[in-house]
Amino acid sequence: MSISAPPAAISELRERIARLEGGNVRARTVLPFGVAPIDTVLPGGGLAFGGLHEVAGGGNGAVDGAAAALFAAGIAARVTGKVLWCVTRPDLFAPAIEQAGLPPGRVIYLEAGDEKTLLACFEEGLRGGFGAVVAEVARLSMTASRRLQLAAESSGAIGIAIRRWRRQTEATDFGQPTAAETRWRVSILPSTPLPVPGVGRARWHLELIRCRAGESADFTVEACDAKGRIALPSDVADRPLQKEIGRRRASA
Repeated sequence: MSISAPPAAISELRERIARLEGGNVRARTVLPFGVAPIDTVLPGGGLAFGGLHEVAGGGNGAVDGAAAALFAAGIAARVTGKVLWCVTRPDLFAPAIEQAGLPPGRVIYLEAGDEKTLLACFEEGLRGGFGAVVAEVARLSMTASRRLQLAAESSGAIGIAIRRWRRQTEATDFGQPTAAETRWRVSILPSTPLPVPGVGRARWHLELIRCRAGESADFTVEACDAKGRIALPSDVADRPLQKEIGRRRASA
């Protein structure tokens, strides 16, 4: 017979472990997705402020980064304050970002000459009072990601690293360990079917590949609306939780 510990007991146990390991335990706020199956698997019930999070596109999205960028824009749209968005390639389509809830007036776009400069701007932005900082990077070492994580912790901002590569074969780098608190992959699915001819709301296969002190899972969701919110499609929203989510224990 298995006994499930209440969430409060699990949180207390995690804090005790962190104290034994010498960690600096403090209360942290989170940004809920507002989708119960997703928030349930995230520690604290949402995406942690004061942390680095990674997002990549699945399939061809590893190169174009479109779905990953929209997912990141939806998160940033729901954060209070200005958003810094750092790129090395000038191909970001701002009108699409606005449709995901992030209007131009809230975003400062920064184009860096190379990834070394971009990472420096990413770190400085995380310390600079922005609500969220988004940066498109191909390579992200453990050392660089640790610096970004510490910068986010110091300010309480959300840092989002969009992992985007120039060639599909380079996407294997996404399997290398980093200090990010969560790691997501967003793949495009056929849009929501309509009763009449037309194109329905975009759908994604959203994978939570890694979650520190939590579990990994995958979901079928509808893409961000004009307020940055994702949702469960109506044809899967009423399914039992265990059938909608494929869970596996993630490495801490």
